[in-house]
Amino acid sequence: MTKTVEYFFSIGSPWSFIGLDAFLDLARKNDVEVKPYLTTVVEENGGIFSRDRPEARRAYWTRDLKRWAKLRGKNLLLDNRPQLSDPSPASLSVIALYLDGGDWPTLTRTLQEAFWVRGEDIGLSDVRKTIADTRSFDGAGLLRREQDEDVRAKWASDRAHAVQLGVFGFPTFRHDGELYWGQDNLPFLERHLAGEQL
Repeated sequence: MTKTVEYFFSIGSPWSFIGLDAFLDLARKNDVEVKPYLTTVVEENGGIFSRDRPEARRAYWTRDLKRWAKLRGKNLLLDNRPQLSDPSPASLSVIALYLDGGDWPTLTRTLQEAFWVRGEDIGLSDVRKTIADTRSFDGAGLLRREQDEDVRAKWASDRAHAVQLGVFGFPTFRHDGELYWGQDNLPFLERHLAGEQL
């Protein structure tokens, strides 16, 4: 029997990026249907953007992120990072592809790699189009779909769903009513999928 996991993530979250492949591997191994929900930090539930945290916490966050990135085999551009615009508009491309039954995990990974590994400004529509085209997605079509009512409605409802469930940071996974925050909680999610709930 197929199990379902609701996957809450932000396109601009480095933690979502470095945990994506590990989560998708877990999902395949455990016959999981993934339902994606895209939003940004849910401040209503206590989420805090890294830029708004005290310096000591931001410094630790950066060190911890580098450790996890190395463990997950990801090379993040964190030092001397260029000033980039808000990457959130890229979420709409992913939503559009999901709604149309396309390979949204690959597009997600591609956009996040561009943003976190190469420092490309995925908040800009022409950059998103080029990135999508290089992976054989229809970049122009995705940009058009970003403006459609069903895409915008899911973007709004994804956030409302996250607020309602108490999600505050990313990635967050929900299975059988239980929330698991952070890619470091994947082992607990996997145990739950196997029938053991802690």
